[in-house]
Amino acid sequence: MNALDRFDVRGRIDALYIHPVKSCAAIAVNEAVLTPTGLQFDREWMVVDATGRFVSQRELPRMVLIQPTLTEDALILNAPAQQPCVIHFNQRGNALQVMIWDDAVPAFDMGDAAAQWLSDFLGQNVRLVRFDPMHERVCSEKWTATHRATTKFADGYPILVSSVASIDELNTRLHDAGGAAVNALRFRPNIVLTDVAAHDEDLIDVLHIEDERIQLKNVKPCARCPIPNVDPVTAEVDPMVSDVLLTYRRNANMEDQLTFGVNAIVLTGLGLKLSVGQAVGADYVF
Repeated sequence: MNALDRFDVRGRIDALYIHPVKSCAAIAVNEAVLTPTGLQFDREWMVVDATGRFVSQRELPRMVLIQPTLTEDALILNAPAQQPCVIHFNQRGNALQVMIWDDAVPAFDMGDAAAQWLSDFLGQNVRLVRFDPMHERVCSEKWTATHRATTKFADGYPILVSSVASIDELNTRLHDAGGAAVNALRFRPNIVLTDVAAHDEDLIDVLHIEDERIQLKNVKPCARCPIPNVDPVTAEVDPMVSDVLLTYRRNANMEDQLTFGVNAIVLTGLGLKLSVGQAVGADYVF
């Protein structure tokens, strides 16, 4: 008998994504190291405006066309009609304070070259910053309760979980409404599950992975802004995705907000690796 057979829900990890620079393109990976703040390198860098406040695809959809890659010693940014921009991991510029939503967070500026590269591509005066590893940005205890959790530049929680079936259901509804199919990248997840029913991620408590050595607790439905309307290939914006989601994804427990996917925190497994194909077990919680 498999150790996970006792759970209500059993599935597998279908895909893993890291978003090194908040609101820029994702990197699909086969495995990722689990840290207290989520997957290693996820949302470790962020683009800020002249006041030090974060910017995102909400205001600058072209950010999705910036494709990061990671080497052993550097973050590399690529974008159409731009030469690659290399930011070495040991690079540490001026210390400053930046704003992510209502949180003032210490960070390090990544220098004038990166700032100019981003400003040229985005058509706005911006700079690149890196999260200060000595700082702990604590997640809202309203949702994490007795579990203390931290994150970097994610909106509020270290990990976002979705599922293949949830995307498939959306695509069926988009097709019926005359819209084009979308993929998981629209929703910027870290973990995409397969072999589970559509939106089961909404109903399960702790995800048990890797013979239960890794445990991730789902704590909050993810309220959605207009970013899923941004095409990750073209950066074109079409409200069709949000329009269709609003027909069936209003969440009464979240003041009728549109939700898709679930925010999760790390309970156990720090330093271990999540891998595509790993078995996952969880129980329903109502």
